[in-house]
Amino acid sequence: MASANRGQGGAIDLTTQDNPNQENTLSRLRVPVKNTVENQENINPKQSNRTVLGVLQNNQRSRSHLQRGAKQGASSQVLSCKNDDCGKGLAERSGYKPPAFQIHVDEADGACARKQVSKKSTVEDTLKLNPSVVQCRQPLATIDMSMDVGFDSPMDMSVIEAEEKPANTNEVSDYAAEIHKHLREMEIKCRPKAGYMKKQPDITNSMRAILVDWLVEVGEEYKLQNETLYLAVNYIDRFLSSMSVLRGKLQLVGTAAMLLASKFEEIYAPEVAEFVYITDDTYTKKQVLRMEHLVLKVLSFDLAAPTINQFLTQCFLHQPVDNKIESLSMFLGELSLIDSDPFLKYLPSQMAAAAFVLANYTIARGSWPRSLEEVTGYSLDDLMPCVTDLHETYLNAAQHAQQSVREKYKGAKYHKVSLIEPPAKLFLN
Repeated sequence: MASANRGQGGAIDLTTQDNPNQENTLSRLRVPVKNTVENQENINPKQSNRTVLGVLQNNQRSRSHLQRGAKQGASSQVLSCKNDDCGKGLAERSGYKPPAFQIHVDEADGACARKQVSKKSTVEDTLKLNPSVVQCRQPLATIDMSMDVGFDSPMDMSVIEAEEKPANTNEVSDYAAEIHKHLREMEIKCRPKAGYMKKQPDITNSMRAILVDWLVEVGEEYKLQNETLYLAVNYIDRFLSSMSVLRGKLQLVGTAAMLLASKFEEIYAPEVAEFVYITDDTYTKKQVLRMEHLVLKVLSFDLAAPTINQFLTQCFLHQPVDNKIESLSMFLGELSLIDSDPFLKYLPSQMAAAAFVLANYTIARGSWPRSLEEVTGYSLDDLMPCVTDLHETYLNAAQHAQQSVREKYKGAKYHKVSLIEPPAKLFLN
């Protein structure tokens, strides 16, 4: 089983202990591969030169011509207005010079009449010429919070009462079916290859598990959304499905994927320097940014990938359940991220449905509701292979080499659901 020798926010050591001869075998497989990340980074930068935007032309002839034309136009205007009053404004012809600015004084009722005007100030002397400049404004009326604010009012009472009401796009009932259909189509398009690890010459499933486990810790350290973690893992699997990566660059791929997911999902994403720091300066800022660019190219900039988290959210909206069932479903969904085998062969919608079934059965001894079967199109028989694999992972979670997900869901925020004992057997009907 793989082990990860690392501290909090440090470089991860991808080593294996399953087979003592594995290192020798992998060393023989370290041959130049046409699509390796190493070769991608050594591409001649001259090959990627783009045609830059043209600079401003320093055409002295054109500039002098424009300046000469402007001077001629100005001189002709002066000559035409020389013998008339077109150059004089209304104030000059009437002899009155208006004040440079206006002063608005907030005073109580009648205060302006009682106020003594001092003659020492030149501004007040100017205002004396035109008393209408001074305007007394009435104080603002107190807002009566008990008044009935209708729909035609521009006032947003949620802002006044300081109540945040986060918008949930999945709650739009008129478009719920279309949203679900779109997600189901996109999850097939953004699906990684299930058996890609067999074609990787230098990394294993255990190394990937160590990387994902480390990303869970990074997400908790920087208080990132759970969706960010799911997106990062999706980017990693899709990238590894197309590119051969040496073990020394696997953490760099994970760091770049987490950076991209943070930019896509978070409101305030961590800076690139933060991601360099959490690798214990194993990679430079330039390396992270170059890998980010390579990941974007390989993914064809398709970053809006449906995740287990999104499908779980839809399940909870169509079938409201206890908070513990929600947290346990999320815990089981993240457990499936650690092991690529056997869970990569299932779609995110199937994994979300299986996590819901197992969590509902563990806490409430429930099953797969009819309402969700109609929405998703999955019957319980369709989900049983995925539920069985997830149940086996749930049973062995306490003995797994990677424990970051269990530690995360031991907190009160998630109702300590990782401490709940899994059912020994499933009796679903």
